[in-house]
Amino acid sequence: MDTNLNVGPTFYTVGEVARILRVNPVTLYRAIRDDAFPAVRIRTRYVVPAAALNELIAEVTASGGCVDLADLIAKRRMEREAGRVAGGASW
Repeated sequence: MDTNLNVGPTFYTVGEVARILRVNPVTLYRAIRDDAFPAVRIRTRYVVPAAALNELIAEVTASGGCVDLADLIAKRRMEREAGRVAGGASW
């Protein structure tokens, strides 16, 4: 029996993330398809890892201002490419 009631979801729907970020879901879907926002595709649906959203929120909080999502995306792509070159998992 799970006694910890304060545990949040592991994944969010695109609609939930769009509401949290106060953006149009279409904008978020476009960013996901352009590999500009982290998501997991399950057949025809996308879900966003809570860890990715928490990382974005932590980055904004730490910087104390506006975070350039393009920089975060570039960093994420570089890390993924480095993992592929090193023989890590492709996802």
